[in-house]
Amino acid sequence: MSIEVKISNELIPYRKAMDALQKRVEAIKSGKESDFLWILEHPTTFTGGIRSHDKDILDKTINVISTDRGGKVTLHNPGQKVIYFAIDLNKRTKDIRKLINSIEKSIIDFLKIHKIVAVSDKKNIGIWVGRKKIAAIGVRVSRWIAYHGCSININNNLKNYKKIIPCGLDSNNITSIYNEKNILIKNVNNDLKEIFLKNLNKI
Repeated sequence: MSIEVKISNELIPYRKAMDALQKRVEAIKSGKESDFLWILEHPTTFTGGIRSHDKDILDKTINVISTDRGGKVTLHNPGQKVIYFAIDLNKRTKDIRKLINSIEKSIIDFLKIHKIVAVSDKKNIGIWVGRKKIAAIGVRVSRWIAYHGCSININNNLKNYKKIIPCGLDSNNITSIYNEKNILIKNVNNDLKEIFLKNLNKI
């Protein structure tokens, strides 16, 4: 099964991306489109998943966009890579855990390139460097179409996390590649594309 890949080099507004992703999901359901992978970055945006609460918002002046993904409140901003996907599990393996494992492995494999040792945690979804979270994962499934995505902190401004309780964590427990290695990394799109395609196509 083929996966169409789209890479956006400009910042894509969150709502615009969600509208496009939802349309793709519906097109996959109707058999009009193939599976989809989209690599992009957002302007500074706070979003709340289905388990988010008002108490997770420390700065009451910020706008938090409600979403249908799993999880709590989180942040997207420039320097963080977001990978959205829409995968038809009807044509693959109907196993959500296997899909999430594939996403986790993709992130861990990508971080290995930059000499960062990271792990997954079944109790706390996401990817971790020690006790610090470097990547978030949110998945929703409709009629065995799995969609939404993950985000990986590359060199984004971590100070914005102090405005929220990100994914239920203290903001000091959020990290990035830059924060770990003090190196400014660019041009990661092709690595992300190759790694995610390799692992998703094993499902």
